[in-house]
Amino acid sequence: MSDRLAVLPQYLLPKRALTALAGKLAGLRGGRLTTGVIRWFIGRYEVNMDEAAEPDPAAYPTFNDFFTRALREDARTLADADFICPVDGAISQFGPIRGDQVFQAKGHHYTCTDLLGGDRQLAAHFEHGQFATLYLSPRDYHRIHMPCDGRLTEMIYVPGALFSVNPTTARGVPGLFARNERVVCVFASDAGPFVMVLVGATIVGSMATVWHGVVNPPRRAEITKWRYDDGAIMLRQGEEMGRFLLGSTVVMLFPKPMMAFHPAWAPASSVRLGERMGRALPPAAVPVDETADA
Repeated sequence: MSDRLAVLPQYLLPKRALTALAGKLAGLRGGRLTTGVIRWFIGRYEVNMDEAAEPDPAAYPTFNDFFTRALREDARTLADADFICPVDGAISQFGPIRGDQVFQAKGHHYTCTDLLGGDRQLAAHFEHGQFATLYLSPRDYHRIHMPCDGRLTEMIYVPGALFSVNPTTARGVPGLFARNERVVCVFASDAGPFVMVLVGATIVGSMATVWHGVVNPPRRAEITKWRYDDGAIMLRQGEEMGRFLLGSTVVMLFPKPMMAFHPAWAPASSVRLGERMGRALPPAAVPVDETADA
């Protein structure tokens, strides 16, 4: 079966209604029923609870509390690197941005401008830059951390669809990550601006940031922007910046020539929070194209 045919049912499903229902159920305090669902989920997706700060499934009053569980303090080690991986998950794609075009999957691209909610001025910073798309599966740790030090300058909520973001859907739905609902977080750093885009998906009840709390719901009908011009929100490398209530994808954009990815990175490979992601480049350097989109 082709990927396009496999995702056809998603066009027909009432994705928004299903997602709203899932969000309500995940927030219920159901006692033994909630604990039973959590235990089933752990077994179904082989979740490693040994690395959780609270390994007892019965200690979580809601499914959302379990899903956004914290890790033990010694569960991850931050590499001594300019840029570290911000999540546990898998590399969907990464590499150079060709003009304004970001590679999604074979035969599919989308633009930085579309990803960033039509903000051409913001998107211009990332022309010929670098991108990374990281997929968080149901079994993964679902908090998102900073790849480097960053000062928050803007947050943008972009309404959109709620397709799944699994690899099959990425291959089958054109412009998926610039099509789905998303929260764009814009940071300034010593090396230049960068963005972290939290992409929503079917059954993703909400997305939250540490400075704002839950961004959605409510699901707004229009693009909404928040400015942070006072420079008060400064997050250090490795600090938590947000989380998914039911999993999804993070897309990062970096300007040219800010960074070069670690040579060991490859599409479809697993990554963990704190691993080396890349090194900073001097202003005159040009990053090596270590990926292919053929």
